[in-house]
Amino acid sequence: MIKKIAIYGKGGIGKSTTVANLSAVYADFEDLNCLVIGCDPKADTTRTLCGGRIPTVVKTIKDKKDPVEEDLVYKGYKDILCVESGGPEPGVGCAGRGVIVAMKRLEHLGIFDKDLDVVIYDVLGDVVCGGFSVPLREKYADEVIIVSSGEYMSLYAANNIVRGIKKLKGKLSGIVCNCKGVNNEVEIVDKFAKKIGTHVIGVINRSDLIQESELDAKTVVEKYPESEETEEYRKLALNILNNDTVSTPEPMEDEELEEFFKGFLK
Repeated sequence: MIKKIAIYGKGGIGKSTTVANLSAVYADFEDLNCLVIGCDPKADTTRTLCGGRIPTVVKTIKDKKDPVEEDLVYKGYKDILCVESGGPEPGVGCAGRGVIVAMKRLEHLGIFDKDLDVVIYDVLGDVVCGGFSVPLREKYADEVIIVSSGEYMSLYAANNIVRGIKKLKGKLSGIVCNCKGVNNEVEIVDKFAKKIGTHVIGVINRSDLIQESELDAKTVVEKYPESEETEEYRKLALNILNNDTVSTPEPMEDEELEEFFKGFLK
């Protein structure tokens, strides 16, 4: 069975970092065949796997009428297959359209029929847009993992994503607590997870090593393989592989979420 995961979360919460380091663990520690698809117009998901930015599907199709696999799929760290959907310039056109175009093109080329163990989608947090709901709506992904911190706006975005998951009848496998230094952060995210009917599947603590690695266009798994940070990603990766608890989550009402968060400020 291929593990097909869509990673959602608020913009800037650390989805791309999580996706890149997870795939690096699977390719390295578990020796699994991985495909990573960046579904964000910024096209920066695979930068730390490839050592720099790769051409996007949208731009390649625009420049080349009938691209082949090698034009769209690039090999990164430990032969991880890397794809960036791309999108229009900021302020021009529909960003989500790029995801739709990329998925159809990859399907046409048979990329999803390869000998794969793990497929991970890094999806922009706005599930209201039809394009960004494609991995879930079109069944390219079987489960969702939400990345969140203990900050109110991060949880607010997570709650909205849960609404989208419920509407699309998707399955939530858990929440990654990507710490930002909020007081009682793990407790906040843990209680939020229980409120919506899921659990915290892993905790990644804030670290300068992760940022330092990204500046060097590497994952922390590659640059600092013996670090505590890499060990946290290894634990998260194994938790995801071994997880058999998925649920159709139940979002909180906005007022309920506000009251929930205020309870930690008293």
